[in-house]
Amino acid sequence: MPGEGRFGRFTPRRPRPVSHDGLLAEGVSRGMRAARRSGTGASVAGGFISAVVTPLGWCVLGVLAASLLFGYALGWTELVVIGWTAVVLVGAALSFLIGRNAYEIHLSLSVDRVVVGARVPGEVSVLNPTRQRLPGVGVEVPVGSGLAEFAMPSIARGGSFEDLFIVPTLRRGVIPIGPVRTVRADPLGLLRREIVWAERVELFVHPRTLSIPSMSTGFIRDLEGNPTRDLTNSDVSFHALREYVAGDERRSIHWKSTAKTGRYMVRQYEESRRSHLMVALSLFVGDFATEDEFEMAVSVAGSLGVRAIRDARTVSVVASAPTPDLARRGAPALRPLSTLTRTRLLDDLSRVETSDRMMHVGALAKAAADTVAGISVAFLVCGSAVTLSQLRTAANRFPAGVEVVAVVCDPEAVPSLKRVAELSVLRIGFLEDLPHSLARSLAA
Repeated sequence: MPGEGRFGRFTPRRPRPVSHDGLLAEGVSRGMRAARRSGTGASVAGGFISAVVTPLGWCVLGVLAASLLFGYALGWTELVVIGWTAVVLVGAALSFLIGRNAYEIHLSLSVDRVVVGARVPGEVSVLNPTRQRLPGVGVEVPVGSGLAEFAMPSIARGGSFEDLFIVPTLRRGVIPIGPVRTVRADPLGLLRREIVWAERVELFVHPRTLSIPSMSTGFIRDLEGNPTRDLTNSDVSFHALREYVAGDERRSIHWKSTAKTGRYMVRQYEESRRSHLMVALSLFVGDFATEDEFEMAVSVAGSLGVRAIRDARTVSVVASAPTPDLARRGAPALRPLSTLTRTRLLDDLSRVETSDRMMHVGALAKAAADTVAGISVAFLVCGSAVTLSQLRTAANRFPAGVEVVAVVCDPEAVPSLKRVAELSVLRIGFLEDLPHSLARSLAA
């Protein structure tokens, strides 16, 4: 019978109806994916074109499009000639961008830290690791705000090219050098292709410092383990006995005297303390009359700090921070500089700059007195714009017993010394005057 086979009755399946909505959704999805891929490719191509075409090149492209459009539309032969001439120029410019860029480029400096005024040589080395000859390109090395340019010839297989450049260090600071980039460009400057290679390096230009005799740094009052007039319940230097009061430690009780007097007696000591030197550098632009004064002040702070670090003294070097109304909430009241090593201190001093947002010398002294504990000698380094009354007010911010020395930097001024109570004002005209002025203060 029809419909019956060897294994029984067979019922044919009906084909499922096709949903036109499903085909439409699938077509829309495929179209969106294709549009997304084309959009990504267009954005990449647009980014490449915008990075390659120079402003002059955009002008030539605009002239090309306008000349061909209006030339053919209006029948102006001259515009058509100009348009096709622009096409030839753009085509010729494209030929200069063709070529491989499989270079290995390295940037190196002989030193990474120098004193202001030195000349530092740098080297750019280019290697061809491929098996083909690579065409010559232009090499550019940004040096601070300047630019060092080299014309690199074509390099044979396995060959190399080296060239030197000089970095002038006319001013203290941190000079960024690099990254090295190769440049392909046409002679007319229509197209320019840059490729960045080596990483950027930093050259620290340290301030000029002066070697100060060891006795000059802590010359005012050296409390290196010597007892003071401050009394404490636990120390080394015995002072006297007194009666026990509530809160005294039982280990301080002197039992022999207690047995003799019948009252609890405790030991009292004179507190011995290690000298703590602090150097505070003002960064307020109003405290300096000229930029030379500030550079001298940075050198003074560096000279004092370096001497204290070499002598293994307890030293804190601080600088002005932004005023409280301009600083962020929770920001430190002072800008501490590293005193772990001489190099770290000079690195931090290479970065400091003046600003009208910084605290003036009086606010700096108050913040230093509130933040740095145990100061025995405080150096306030500022410029000639600070008056004597302002320095006296700043010195009064420190606790009693702290010797304050104000070093006023006034280029080409006659060195002088003024002493008012516990304040010594040293005015120097040259950095070389610093050790002599410190010696005069010691003699006084």
